[in-house]
Amino acid sequence: MADLSHRKAEAKIQLKGSDGKPLANTKVHINQVNHEFLFGCGAFETLPYTNDTPDARLEDRMQKWLGLFNYGTLPFYWGGFEPEEGSPHTEQLMKAAKFLKSKDVTVKGHPLCWHTGCVPWLMNYDNKTILQKQLERIHRDVGNFKGVVDMWDVINEVVIMPIYDKYDNAITRICKELGRVGLVKKVFDAAQETNPDGIFLINDFNLSTNYEILIDGCLNAGTPIKTIGLQSHQHQGVWSLEKTEEILSRFEHFGLPIHFTENTIVAGPLVAPEITDLQDAHYDDDAATPELEAKQADDLEKMYRNLFENHPLVTAITNWDFGDGAWLNAPSGVIRKDGSLKPSYNTLHHLIKEEWHTEYDAATDAEGYVTVKGFKGKYEITAADNVITYKLTN
Repeated sequence: MADLSHRKAEAKIQLKGSDGKPLANTKVHINQVNHEFLFGCGAFETLPYTNDTPDARLEDRMQKWLGLFNYGTLPFYWGGFEPEEGSPHTEQLMKAAKFLKSKDVTVKGHPLCWHTGCVPWLMNYDNKTILQKQLERIHRDVGNFKGVVDMWDVINEVVIMPIYDKYDNAITRICKELGRVGLVKKVFDAAQETNPDGIFLINDFNLSTNYEILIDGCLNAGTPIKTIGLQSHQHQGVWSLEKTEEILSRFEHFGLPIHFTENTIVAGPLVAPEITDLQDAHYDDDAATPELEAKQADDLEKMYRNLFENHPLVTAITNWDFGDGAWLNAPSGVIRKDGSLKPSYNTLHHLIKEEWHTEYDAATDAEGYVTVKGFKGKYEITAADNVITYKLTN
């Protein structure tokens, strides 16, 4: 049995009735309604759900999403968010973010600075102006969404950013000029200035020593990195336990929270090893099989168990695709294209909502005190006609 003490807490609290008097010797029901740990997923489909008239299919998918996850990533790719300079899609993203927050879902914006998917109109400017507009974008969007979205992937995939050569783009230009550490510090400082209480991530798929060196250099330069993001798109092979442990051993030494920001385990054949950029991969519509779906569920369970049970610094896991057929047409979701649940959905639901869930009956003492003990998170404590919300944390 794994030691889950790092995921649990205990508190003695006094319950009072509407008259302000302690609820002495009263039966209570203690039920966890949300986790402190962030069990996440890409939440891109929240946009059509909140900005169009939702049909039965969208409603069904959204309810299934909410039935499993408490953390959602929304798309702020600059090219799609502000295709015309000065006309960002703030209202559409705000509707989606506010909806998720109303459902007690923590929302993250992804990303504020990235060389891929950048806006073409930035290329009209010189490097000094490009940097100015990038920083203005961060001040604007972090400021506009403050209180609704307080967590951001500030910069994405910096390790390859200055050497990216698939096509010319404005962000690679300024990264070449400023250097990786120079650019990272400027964008993080802009985010921190705008929302001092925000949680700001650096995020990368390149988990080599180069990423370690980059993070070390950024921290030594005083960059306010709050959390380290590790991408884990496993299209070319599921990570072994040994690989996972080796990677974590190199990033845990920073002592910062770690998020698995983009996790993909596919119920389909592996992408050929000669493909060096996953953007060049594509799956056939019939790539999934029942056997591969069962393997996906088993592999996800092993990964989630290891990260949740054995690594206290890991505080979030985001399954990148909710439904099959999203990125690369891959069968990488936890529901199928027709909306039916896959074994992976049921497996994660069992872990998050049953095995790692706290619910029990208790009773207050003569002074109205009761001990709440269980997984960290938000609780509803029902005593007589009173429902008290309590957050159990360290």
